[in-house]
Amino acid sequence: MRIIQQALYLEVAERLRTMIDEHALMPGAWIDEASVAESMGISRTPMREALKVLAAEGLVRLEPRRGCFVNALSEQDLDEIFPLMALLEGRCAYEAARNATAADLDALECLHADLARYAQDGNIDAYYETNYQIHEAIQQLAGNRWLSGLISDLRKVLRLSRHKSLKLPGRIRESCAEHLSVFSALKAHDPEGAETLMKTHLLRQRAALRALDAAELQAPADTAAGAGSSIHR
Repeated sequence: MRIIQQALYLEVAERLRTMIDEHALMPGAWIDEASVAESMGISRTPMREALKVLAAEGLVRLEPRRGCFVNALSEQDLDEIFPLMALLEGRCAYEAARNATAADLDALECLHADLARYAQDGNIDAYYETNYQIHEAIQQLAGNRWLSGLISDLRKVLRLSRHKSLKLPGRIRESCAEHLSVFSALKAHDPEGAETLMKTHLLRQRAALRALDAAELQAPADTAAGAGSSIHR
């Protein structure tokens, strides 16, 4: 019975991650434990255990006497996380370039073909999933469990800003071009080149998020200015 209960709260944790990914639970939102548990047909106990798992991953925070809230990544959080991810994933690309076999590269070729097609179509959701698979594949090719653990933990936190950077006009095609450059370095078994290009890719993701945030802040100001101009005509 204990094993079944443990499996249940882990399943609940994964369902909650999906709800956070899909913004059914928005950043900063209070989680109504009783309501969510009822909607899942479970008791409060596995719900609470699942929330503890997500709190350890940084996806939510538990506040005494207030309850549980979905975390929202601050600008400082992103400024700290992305350079670290660039270093870690850059190292993964370095080791993957040394380890990749012809069969490994063939599998990556298929993923990159899909990625290019989704970029051309502007299919952000499909692009994001394929992009994730490529990063996971490179991580596996690196074969470094310490790197893998660190990256996986940080990637869970970055789910809070899931594929937002791809909404910046032109970013999806830029991202695809960056991935194809990394793949070219992997095919050439060029560790230094793959590492540098992967670092650049991650840092450009951060730059895209910053540009998108700036554009979103500017939009209301432009709207207000336009409305004011209309009033005075």
